Amino acid sequence: MTDQHGELDAALERVIDAARHHLAAVRAAQGRVDDDDVWQAYVALNNASFAYDEQLLDAFGEVTPWDVESIDPEEADQRFGAAEGVEPTDPHPRVISVRQRRDYRVPSVSALIRVAEAARREGTPAEDEPEPVEGVGEAVLELLQSGDGSLGALDVPELEALDGVVMVSEVGTPVDLESFDDDDPVGPFQPAADDRLVGRLDEHPFMELDEEHDHAH
Repeated sequence: MTDQHGELDAALERVIDAARHHLAAVRAAQGRVDDDDVWQAYVALNNASFAYDEQLLDAFGEVTPWDVESIDPEEADQRFGAAEGVEPTDPHPRVISVRQRRDYRVPSVSALIRVAEAARREGTPAEDEPEPVEGVGEAVLELLQSGDGSLGALDVPELEALDGVVMVSEVGTPVDLESFDDDDPVGPFQPAADDRLVGRLDEHPFMELDEEHDHAH
């Protein structure tokens, strides 16, 4: 066996060892986001795979299915902010706040309540009887809760979308919901004196052009 073949075998063993180490790190992290050990193991596995792919190409003109590029471990540590013994610093100490408002017209209150009650029934166990939906506000909240929690959950024929606005600001302190009463409609959305507006996006509902008007032009 040539030295080239021996080096290729050694490169493959490094891939296997790196994969095992990465799996062990992932298991130990138990789903923890931005775990340092998982990141380091990922970089090692990536680079071992890249090296093996390069050596396989040099030896036999073959490639692996791994489409990876080499990662500089030092640069990776700097980007990840997890250098050994160094507390990562936050380059953006302020908080980004996104405030969104979207208005809707309710063509039929009874139709809106019916669709909200249908959504509530779908989320209620078969052996339980769902409570009736009382009022427009409860209907809208039910649609949000039964959907994905975003305004996209309100894209239903029973609500006619009007204009909306999205405002992105830099704020010094994150919102503290415990400091506001549940029925306070202003407090959580009130900008502070040192907040800085980054940008504003005006939203307009999509309006289909009238075909006759279109043809006239």
